[in-house]
Amino acid sequence: MLVRAYKGAEYQVTVLQTGFQFGGQHYASLSKIAEAITGTHWNGFLFFKLQRRTRKQLQGEGE
Repeated sequence: MLVRAYKGAEYQVTVLQTGFQFGGQHYASLSKIAEAITGTHWNGFLFFKLQRRTRKQLQGEGE
């Protein structure tokens, strides 16, 4: 579950294996959800304040 406060409201997004669910709808990307919330184009990772993991970080998890 991702949670983001924006302009005084809290938004919750459920992370699925096949994408994301927000407002009862399925989305393939966080960017489309961020756009639905704000009305403008956003990078979804930036809007939800997420960091992409590097290959080195992912390899370290398997050890």
